[in-house]
Amino acid sequence: MNSINRRSLLLAGLGAAGAGALAACSGNSGTSGRSGTSEGHAGLVGPADEVVATTERKRGSTGRVRKVTLTAAPATLDLGGGVRARSWAFSGRTPGRELRLSAGDTLAAELSNQLPGRTTTSVHWHGIALRADMDGVPPATQAAVRAGGNFTYRFIADTPGTYFFHPHVGVQLDRGLYAPLIVEDPHEPLKYDDEWVVVLDDWVDGVTGTPDEVFAELRQGMGGMDGMDGMDMGSGSGSGSGGSSSGDGMGGMGDMGGMDMSGGSMNGMSASPSASGGGMPMRFMLMGARSPLLGGDAGDVKYPYHLVNGRVPADPEVHRAKPGSRVRIRIINAASDTAYRVALGGHRMTVTHTDGFPVRPGETDALLIGMGERYDVTVPLGDGVFPLVALAEGKNASGMALVRTGSGRAPGPTVRPSQLGGMVMTADRLKPADDVRLPAKRTDRVHRVELTGGMAGYDWGINGKRFDVNDPTTHPILVEKGQRVRLDFVNRTTMWHPMHLHGHTYQLGTGGPRKDTTIVLPKRTVSVYLDADNPGQWMLHCHNAYHGESGMMALMAYRA
Repeated sequence: MNSINRRSLLLAGLGAAGAGALAACSGNSGTSGRSGTSEGHAGLVGPADEVVATTERKRGSTGRVRKVTLTAAPATLDLGGGVRARSWAFSGRTPGRELRLSAGDTLAAELSNQLPGRTTTSVHWHGIALRADMDGVPPATQAAVRAGGNFTYRFIADTPGTYFFHPHVGVQLDRGLYAPLIVEDPHEPLKYDDEWVVVLDDWVDGVTGTPDEVFAELRQGMGGMDGMDGMDMGSGSGSGSGGSSSGDGMGGMGDMGGMDMSGGSMNGMSASPSASGGGMPMRFMLMGARSPLLGGDAGDVKYPYHLVNGRVPADPEVHRAKPGSRVRIRIINAASDTAYRVALGGHRMTVTHTDGFPVRPGETDALLIGMGERYDVTVPLGDGVFPLVALAEGKNASGMALVRTGSGRAPGPTVRPSQLGGMVMTADRLKPADDVRLPAKRTDRVHRVELTGGMAGYDWGINGKRFDVNDPTTHPILVEKGQRVRLDFVNRTTMWHPMHLHGHTYQLGTGGPRKDTTIVLPKRTVSVYLDADNPGQWMLHCHNAYHGESGMMALMAYRA
């Protein structure tokens, strides 16, 4: 059966199964539910409006309900190698326990907020096109869940793919509150023997500081640093080695761009101003992190560790398999400030999906994955011990896990497989599978989304404005149900931004893959196309946690 008919059959079957309407969350306590949201804003579809429930009833449902409890609480986490971190996590571990559903199942996830003091939180289901009132974004879609309270998220997950979930309050993403969400295709066309979910993260919490301390330092900008007044810490020209001015993604980024493979040096450095001279002491800000792949400046934050599945490279997770078997690796970048270049030593990978959606298979030595992106790859495994290395792009650091299929000595934690210097797959090189390509249609609405701000004042914004969390419907990006919409991401800054849209997927350019998060290089424009088919109010933001929280967010809102 070809892929077009397979997906059509899946959706038709789920529609026939149709277990009708979902009740809007019942039994919630410890929160005022939808009070404090923007649902009452004149002329806009609110999260609790009937059209949201109507759209949900049209999703194909199996009638099965998966019930889980997610307890967000303080935890002391064992990161391996004697490294322990006091952080927050779901049920005492990071990543949290994987949730796995079949397409069309209903997830009923009760969040129990056991965080300290008056800490509020939420859960955002990253990449899922779900009902608007379950998106987990205070105050746009719900009131934040108070400490000691709970809230039940209930929605149909009708699209197969690799997703994850995390908070959408402050910079809580940079703690341990995240976990994979896998929606399986009951008619899975891929052939493989084994599966491995890999979650990447940059880690600071409970080791050298907290994300709130990191954010407080960054918000002071460059002006308070000794000798840094007026200094542009971006990429300068923003030209780098790639980027597309036509809107089809990140052309030319496969070039290694001068990466120094000898000794793993990538010229990363951190700020170390002198104690004298009136300069602000910089504990967390990273300077000199450069990557031609990312168009210049690679990131803002100095992380002591980079984790693969919650482990430091000195004490890595080991995935055991049989030699000759084909493994499907689902790779999720849950980091807050780091893009990773990922390779499996001694192997080439075949990319099969990005952000949950299938692509025409493409072979590569390595792939570049920005914050919030996900890639699925398949690999036929050799015989021995092989490092899966996640190189922190431009930061002179890495995370690592191991694949063991036979005997052999494990490589050291600073290993750099030669594949990291080979072909690097980026989203612009991929084409969508036929069954997920957007049909040809006239564009009804075009929005210019300028990415603005910089390091000097740490004043990141969209269209020159910082998002006001207390008034989220100010300056919304307006769409209407049924429209074909083009968003032009115009990066006017000297830094790259992974732009994520909630509740939808978009197509890169006119022929690129379907995604919900895409890298926009400095001084470049990327155009994406989407169908406005999920009414509500949806966040559009940079998935660098610190850029988003400082203001690089906007609301895409449907007219009533």
